[in-house]
Amino acid sequence: MVRVDLARWGQTVEDLRAASLEAPHRRTRERFQALYLIASGRFNATSCALHIGRHNETVLGWVHLYNGKGPAALTYRKTGGSAPLLPRSRSNGSSRPSSGPNRPSTDCPVTSGRSRNSAPCC
Repeated sequence: MVRVDLARWGQTVEDLRAASLEAPHRRTRERFQALYLIASGRFNATSCALHIGRHNETVLGWVHLYNGKGPAALTYRKTGGSAPLLPRSRSNGSSRPSSGPNRPSTDCPVTSGRSRNSAPCC
């Protein structure tokens, strides 16, 4: 059975509870809440994962991360995601193509759904 090593970091179960309530990011709060539930004896890692809707490996990873690197290791950090496959090549810096010049429509109003008051086609 995996246990939360509170003594190694000089913390108590109440410290985990406080961190689960006060952390600025919801993912950090979720991680500390899971550790709190495990350390308080209410759940083991597997049942805690089921309770909070996470995979067993995820919760076990949080416990191992806390035990190995301390409470600061559980703080959520945005990584920014993967690098784009293609670099930006637009001259205006936009990732969207430009709409191009406004050209008059050559569609027939009858088949394109435009109003009947428009000029007749044909």
